Parts: sequence; structure tokens; C-alpha cells
Amino acid sequence: MPEAVDQRSHPGYTERLWVPIGWWVLTALFAISLLVAVLFYLGPIWGFGSGLLVMVVMGLLFYRYGREQIRVESDRLWVGAANIEWAYVTAGRALDEATTRRRRGPESDARAYLVLRPYLNRAVEVTLDDVDDPTPYWLISSRAPERLAAAISAHCAAPAAPGNPPGRGVESGAESVADRGTVPRRPPRKVVAEPDVRPEVSPTGDTLDS
Repeated sequence: MPEAVDQRSHPGYTERLWVPIGWWVLTALFAISLLVAVLFYLGPIWGFGSGLLVMVVMGLLFYRYGREQIRVESDRLWVGAANIEWAYVTAGRALDEATTRRRRGPESDARAYLVLRPYLNRAVEVTLDDVDDPTPYWLISSRAPERLAAAISAHCAAPAAPGNPPGRGVESGAESVADRGTVPRRPPRKVVAEPDVRPEVSPTGDTLDS
């Protein structure tokens, strides 16, 4: 479940993508079955040792896999070790299960940054607008996508002026193509063909002067 956050002392949103309890139950059942099988053939030491080893290894893997944290802070969005300032975030949208499947499958973009977990069926799409970064969006799994999307939308940058990319200043006196409108085309240069004057040649090969 998403971690509770005290909005008075730390405005924003925090969530860890912990592995669900069902995965731990299945791992425990597998460890017990392995314990019984090895115990029957090799004795109690090998049996209990193999069961304990399975639980320890799978526990470490589950911990590392589920410790990814999402943090919505006042100046930027954190997803694990990746972060981005709000100046380059334009929208946060909560996706339902069907849309999440399409966005992580046939409608996905190879340039997108994905933080997905198979045990979470919904996600939040964070749209980016950074001229120096080709990443079009982040797709983040979440147990509370509406809350996460609302927290992101509350921090999104204000719409930029026409012709100015978000988070990028425009130098004084510079004018973009969008501000100028349609760039006038230069009229084509008229080419006048010169008369084709060729010297007359006599049947004997001598040139006849006019």
C-alpha cells in the first residue's frame, strides 16, 4: 500500500512498489515443498538448509525489486534514482488497466522511461517536454494512480509562451519561426535564355564567318 504522508510537513506523494504478499506466500510454499523433498532424500540438515536458503535468496530479490520509491517533491519528481524537474513535466495522467496494457505493449514508445511491475495493473503516464531529452514520457506503475497523477499535475509547469519550449529561456531580441508566422519565400529568380549562336560549318569543315 502507498505510504502515508504528512501533508503539513512534507507536501507531495510517496510510494514504494513493494512486492505483494501473495508472492511471499508462494515462495514460502515452494521452500516448504523443497524442504520436504530434500529432507526425505538427504536428511534434516540438507532439508532445512535448502528451505532456508530459498527463503533468504528470494527475500533479498523481492526486497531489491520492490524497494523502488516514487517521490513527488516541491522541485522535482523522483522515480528510483531517476529524477526530473517540474519545468520539463507537462502532464500526469492516471491510466486504467486496459490503457496501461496498451501503453506498455503495442502503443509503447521505445524512447520512453518505464518503471513497471507485473503485480500492478495500473500506471501513471508523465508527459515530458525537454528539447535536450528525446524521452517523450515516463510510465510508472502505481497502487494509487489517481493520487499520484493529482500530485504530479499540481506541480506541472505553467504553459510556455508560443514558440518557447518549457523550461528554456529565449535570448533578448531572438524571434522564433512560430512568432514570425509563415516564413515568406523568396520569389524565384527569372532566368533569361541567351540566344544559341553557333558558327556555320561548310561541307569541307571550314568555318564560315558571318
